[in-house]
Amino acid sequence: MTNETTIQKLIEMRLPAMAEAFRDQQQEHSWEQCSFEERFGVLVDLEFTSRKNNRLKRLIQQAGFDQTQACVADINFTPVRKLDKATIERLATCQYIEQGHNVILMGPSGAGKSYLACALGMEACKHYYSVKYIRLPELLTELAIARGEGDYKKVLHQYRKVSLLVLDEWMLLSLTETEARDVLEIVHSRHKRASTIFCSQFAPAGWHGKIGEATLADAILDRIVHDSYTIQIRNGDDERSMREVYGINAKKVSN
Repeated sequence: MTNETTIQKLIEMRLPAMAEAFRDQQQEHSWEQCSFEERFGVLVDLEFTSRKNNRLKRLIQQAGFDQTQACVADINFTPVRKLDKATIERLATCQYIEQGHNVILMGPSGAGKSYLACALGMEACKHYYSVKYIRLPELLTELAIARGEGDYKKVLHQYRKVSLLVLDEWMLLSLTETEARDVLEIVHSRHKRASTIFCSQFAPAGWHGKIGEATLADAILDRIVHDSYTIQIRNGDDERSMREVYGINAKKVSN
């Protein structure tokens, strides 16, 4: 069997990185000084790394982040923001996902909630957890359309199984009773099974009025508040938003 035949078989077996590395070894004479075990180990390592990198790219793409440049290492920990760096770094380890806990990010518009949520989501992807970022109004619209098309349970299952769900603009607008029931379905299905990051301009005490119906509100809050890390984000003493601090437009939320 020729080397080219071996390469073609590797490609057919969906081992492209190994095939390319094997071709390189045939063309580079310095590899002749290495043992079979060493050469084979390099082939396996390259294929393994390639697959991990491709998986990470897919996870990030599927997450649909609002800010793909978000990174925990770039978070602004200026004292006036009063962010607990130790807590953020602990969340970056993703142990809270392993334990099924949630995160509540609170702060005014432009404080950097979305950036922090996306940064934590990126860390989750790096730990190879499935992540989905979506604004709550968009999620409710998607569920309403799915209900009309008979795909409600299918869409609900998709949001139930994701390891980390990032819900931006949480309780920004008041909910109808149907929307409140949809939120309860999502929250209940993920309770103690998967993690959710809630980005809101309001503290949990203010969610009650946004949800409306008292029984539904109690049920939703009960499944969130007592099992979540809570982080308050401030703009700073001058009350400027982080957008203003960095001189960027409203479409790019800063860190």
